[in-house]
Amino acid sequence: MSTTERVGSSRVHSLIEEHGCLLVPGVYDALSAKLAQDAGFHAGFLSGYALSATLLGAPDVGLLTPPEMAAATRAAVASVSNQVSEGNPVGAAESSLGMPIIADADTGGGNALNVRRTVLDLIAAGASGCIIEDQQWPKRCGHSARTSPPIAVDQMLSKVHAARDAIDECGADFFLIARTDARATSAKTGLDMAIERANAYVAAGADGSYIEAPRTTEELKRIGQETVGPRVANMIEGSFTPDHSLEELHDMGFQIVLRPLSGVLAATRALRSTYGALQEGGSLAGHEDDLLAGYDELREVLRLKSYFDVEDRYYDEERLPKTLNLNTRVGKSYPVKSK
Repeated sequence: MSTTERVGSSRVHSLIEEHGCLLVPGVYDALSAKLAQDAGFHAGFLSGYALSATLLGAPDVGLLTPPEMAAATRAAVASVSNQVSEGNPVGAAESSLGMPIIADADTGGGNALNVRRTVLDLIAAGASGCIIEDQQWPKRCGHSARTSPPIAVDQMLSKVHAARDAIDECGADFFLIARTDARATSAKTGLDMAIERANAYVAAGADGSYIEAPRTTEELKRIGQETVGPRVANMIEGSFTPDHSLEELHDMGFQIVLRPLSGVLAATRALRSTYGALQEGGSLAGHEDDLLAGYDELREVLRLKSYFDVEDRYYDEERLPKTLNLNTRVGKSYPVKSK
């Protein structure tokens, strides 16, 4: 192991050690996070692109704010944490906390001071990690024709230092990923520069590195060979980077594989089809099996029975007074008006 690699003990570190390579789907709200955990995934990625689409109805062009990401993180973490008692397939590293959620912190909201606050807010929201990137503001999706170029290396290093200090000072179980868009914005020198930046960010305190938008399989292999620490591969269906399987990427040297938009792309197709059929036919009669989850299926996903069980725990008839006056409140009786 390189001397620049960090030895961490976070939940994400433990999952990497346990599984070798993690396939991490993108989630965008509490329900999608719950469904990802139900499917057996060991971690989820709260994608900035997906959240911008679902929360704002806008593309990933720098409109999403850190407080909005923190609020969505809190909801997603609560959703997966509340369902662990239902016998879901979580591994040892998840413990009783539910599936770890890695948040997309974008540029961190500004300079090192802003990054510190953003990271602390995500920790308070229950995130198990985050990604910060080195794009200039306003940031753009790294698979866009208008991706913003990276800031100076020393500026990004100050952000990594600030994030690392915030994590260490509060003793958080948190996995910090530093992303560079140097390759995404330069076809000539981008990959060499991106590899240098990725290694510098890990040396500065990031747990893992993430080079956005490599263009070829050979570039992916170079990243796997020439960068240090846990490496993140970002697989967006139909994007600039060639698609590879989890096993192929692990063989190249990657430990985390993100699929940030798979969920929201599927949801977009499903909703367009469903709303189109509803508008055309006036109902979904005859389309229930191919377009809709069953009502019972949704109730099962949401664990409706478990909520009723909790309610029954506090409203058990055996515990109630035998001569209960329904008009009694805090020891006082209120007359009922006659009609």
